[in-house]
Amino acid sequence: MEKKSQGTNHFTVLISLLRDRQTFLDEIRQGVRLQSKIIALLVCSSLFFAIYGAIIGLYHSIPQSLSAAIKLPCLYLLTLLICLPTLYIFNIFFGSSRSLTQHFIIVLTAASVISALLLGFAPVTLFFLITTDNYQFFKLLNVAIFILTGVIGVNFLYQGMRLISEADTEGQGTRTKILQFWLVLYGFVGSQLGWVIRPIFGNTQQPFVLFREMQGNIYLDIANAISEVLGFR
Repeated sequence: MEKKSQGTNHFTVLISLLRDRQTFLDEIRQGVRLQSKIIALLVCSSLFFAIYGAIIGLYHSIPQSLSAAIKLPCLYLLTLLICLPTLYIFNIFFGSSRSLTQHFIIVLTAASVISALLLGFAPVTLFFLITTDNYQFFKLLNVAIFILTGVIGVNFLYQGMRLISEADTEGQGTRTKILQFWLVLYGFVGSQLGWVIRPIFGNTQQPFVLFREMQGNIYLDIANAISEVLGFR
């Protein structure tokens, strides 16, 4: 019963974030139950990313599904950890009084929002997984879903970071510009890391491998996929 109650509490924290973002962000600014929020959001986002990863990996095989279920949570959380020190150091240098824990949880809320949105798209992805055998189309569909959910998550992060820092008037304009630059950096790091740990989808014409050789880049790969779907190749 205790484990079930803990699991319910984790999901309750995420639901409170989705339903009442203003109150949730105010609590972060005030330092209310930060540790429990971090644990809950880590558990929920990791689970949701793993579920979505397992679904897209199924397009190739069971081993690819298991691999993607591990890789997708790692992709988002590692991107967060790689980029977080840059945001924190520049913010405190330009007048922010927020702690590293507060910075971490506000970035984690964005990842959690993305994970919840991906879970919402899971039935759609599963439908196309069952009804299409065009790998490039399936890949582009998911790239579009990743971009859409990422934009929403990044916008949430932007608004949330500004909200928790609005009391720190010193250097506020500079911090806003730094945040805008950091969001672009976050996107580039995430896309490059995703390319490094590929495959996540898995082309059915190729055997299962845990990692592929480093060659090309994600942008060229997407361009090639678009050309193939449109019949230019």
